[in-house]
Amino acid sequence: MLTYEKEAALNGFRFILGVDEAGRGPLAGPVVAAAVYLTSFEFEHPINDSKKMTPKSREAAFHEIFERGCVGIGMVSEVGIDRVNILNASHMAMETAVMQLVRRLPEEVIAGADFRRQVVLLIDGNMFRSHLPYAHKTIISGDAKSLSIACASIVAKVTRDRVMDQYDRIFPQYGFKQHKGYPTEMHREAIKTHGACRIHRKSFTLL
Repeated sequence: MLTYEKEAALNGFRFILGVDEAGRGPLAGPVVAAAVYLTSFEFEHPINDSKKMTPKSREAAFHEIFERGCVGIGMVSEVGIDRVNILNASHMAMETAVMQLVRRLPEEVIAGADFRRQVVLLIDGNMFRSHLPYAHKTIISGDAKSLSIACASIVAKVTRDRVMDQYDRIFPQYGFKQHKGYPTEMHREAIKTHGACRIHRKSFTLL
């Protein structure tokens, strides 16, 4: 899963950031993005597309990812999603994640004259609109092809799942802990019974 990282390094990029999001499809809750810059590619725990991992394996990998590099996280709430649509909200969350990661790099690195030209973003998907001053490459199914993107997918997924677990405590009647806001039969039945709550996306078809 290092083909794209090696290609970027050969093209002169020093800072290779994997970027992915979680939460485009749910009916409720935020969309969460993560950006990961790995300083080591050696992992004790298996790294894969987060959707193919168990919750336990994602949690173990999540903690190790923070030990192996620098991480940024971005989030856009259901209100923001309704305002700008889910695609734009996903890109906004990705931008925020990248900016947060960059701020965590050493000041002397960021201040370098060539820093912007040394950064490339590996983005999961086939489209990315951004005002960021960095090169980027979109990769379809990138979370299964790039270690950096896979790490970002894990961080985004674990972070969002934790948010939805907290919402489950506030709105226990919807079962957010089980389905994380995705349109399962259980979730749709809960909406029919209780109506929408404040974290449901009003721009989505809930039933």
